[in-house]
Parts: sequence; C-alpha cells; structure tokens
Amino acid sequence: MLMDVLPERVRDWTPTLASGAHLWQQGRLTPGRLDSHGGHLVLLAEQLDKTALHHSLQILDEEGVEVELSGVKAVAGRDLLSLRLSTWSPLLKSRLQQVAAHWDLACVPALPRADQPGLVLMDMDSTAIQIECIDEIARLAGVGEEVAAITRAAMEGALPFSESLRRRVKALAGADAAIIDEVIGMMPLMPGLTELIAGLKQMGWKVAIASGGFTPFACHLQERLALDAVFANTLEIRDGRLTGEVLGAIVDAEAKANILVNLAHEHNIPISQTVAVGDGANDLLMLAQAGLGVALHAKPLVQEKAPVCLNRLSLEGVLGLLQAR
Repeated sequence: MLMDVLPERVRDWTPTLASGAHLWQQGRLTPGRLDSHGGHLVLLAEQLDKTALHHSLQILDEEGVEVELSGVKAVAGRDLLSLRLSTWSPLLKSRLQQVAAHWDLACVPALPRADQPGLVLMDMDSTAIQIECIDEIARLAGVGEEVAAITRAAMEGALPFSESLRRRVKALAGADAAIIDEVIGMMPLMPGLTELIAGLKQMGWKVAIASGGFTPFACHLQERLALDAVFANTLEIRDGRLTGEVLGAIVDAEAKANILVNLAHEHNIPISQTVAVGDGANDLLMLAQAGLGVALHAKPLVQEKAPVCLNRLSLEGVLGLLQAR
C-alpha cells in the first residue's frame, strides 16, 4: 500500500490498517511484523498528519532502519503513531528530533508496558502545576523579582539546587504564613494532569510527586488527586510567620532519583516500568534513573539531556507514550 492513498490525518488510518501491523518496505506499507526490534518511535500531536511520518521515514531509510508501523491511536484526544524499529541509537534519535517541526516524538530503546504494574514520579512546580510556588509566595511577600531570578538560575543549572533553595527561602523570612494558603487557592493544574492520573489509575499504576518545592502544596495535590505518595521540603513556621529556614534534608536531584528507586522497590515494580517527568535541572538524575524519562516544556539544559521531550503536548502526552507500545 502506498502512503499516498492514506488519508492526510493519521488518526483516520485506523480502518485501513485494521488488519494489524505493517512493515515499511521500499516505499510501501505491507502487512507484517519485524522478527525482532531494538527501539520504538512514537509520534504525537494534537492533529498528526502524514508529514510527520514522511520526514521520519526518510531518516529511517537513510539510516538503514527497518520499520514496523505497529499502531495508530487517539489518546486523551491527541493523535499517536507508534513504530517499532529494528535498531536504535542516540544519533538516530537526534536526527529525528531535528525534523520534528510540529509534533512531539519519543525515540527510545524500550517503552514501559501499560499492561504491567508501573510507577510515574513527577516533579510538581511547572510540571504537575503551572506555577513555581516559591515565586508566588515571594511575589505576595514583596520579594518576587529577587526570588524569581534565583529560581531561573537553579532551573537552568547555573546554581546548585540546595544552595538556591536556601537563598530563596531566606528571602521569605518574616512573611505571613497565610500566604501559603493563598497560593494553594490559585494553583492551576498542568493541562493533561487529570487525564494522566485517571489513565494511570485505570492501568493500576502508582503515581507520586517528588518536589523541590514545599509540603503544603504537594499534600494539597495528594488529597485532591488521590496520589499514592508525595515528597517535598518543609518550611519552618514560627508564630505564624516563615523563619526563612527549611527543616530537614532538602529534596534535591539525588533525593528525587533515590525516591524513584525506593518507591519502585516498595511496590515491587522493576525500574524498566518506571516513568519520571520533570522540567528543570533538578530533575535530570530522576529522568536518567527511570525506565522512561520525560522532560515537559523543559529548560534548554534539560532538553539537551532528557531521553524524551514533550514541547507541544502536555501531560496527556505521557499517557500516550505509555499506551503506544
């Protein structure tokens, strides 16, 4: 079957490809499967058209990669095309990313299985929610610009996270602790979060937050969304005011990676069945540790190093990746 005869929008291919998997051979789609595969390519977009597949197949052909078109789906209202690859390499991933003009993609050696137990561990600020809570506290306390500048430096990796957190919290000394409840009342969820969590619960997966932010916000999300666990930092409050100190060990990059391993062990989940999602430099170790690491609308440093980047879709894209296999 020539690709030219297929509808322009990939989602509309489903009836034509109902017979099952197809191999891409000499410019045609032919029913069949790869004998074995060494990688996965998933293309995702709000509306995915043939252009995405055309550009991807051109690179795969140039690299001598055999391709099996294994599935076309709509997940959380988004289009998804899944391909199995005979081989995988970092160079192949890089080349495919360079042509991804209007779509997101994941080119990875392996994907977790949705039909087996798993764990998703997310960052909170600018990942599960759309704001940086400490910046909002600082804004209401009248030190917004000072704290936001430190936040940016930390997220981009220009400052060690623990140092940046202590500097930001120090700037909040004397602020009314009631500000915390004010920020909780205006915390916007990241688009796709509720769909992701509902999908994970339906799959029987565990979902948790490991945040370099603060416990009141993480605990609020846990109660609101029925999360299995949350980990965050504790602000010291005395006489109704912030002291400018953090109590206990800070949830930094190493702590997040350890939380992922410990949660997986606690629930008897293999690391290959774990997913980490984050946006800042403090998330990189966690993303590298997980079976699948996903950077969401991430800072440039994270984009360079993360296994998978979602820039056009939001958290519903994570659900798509899990259901793509």
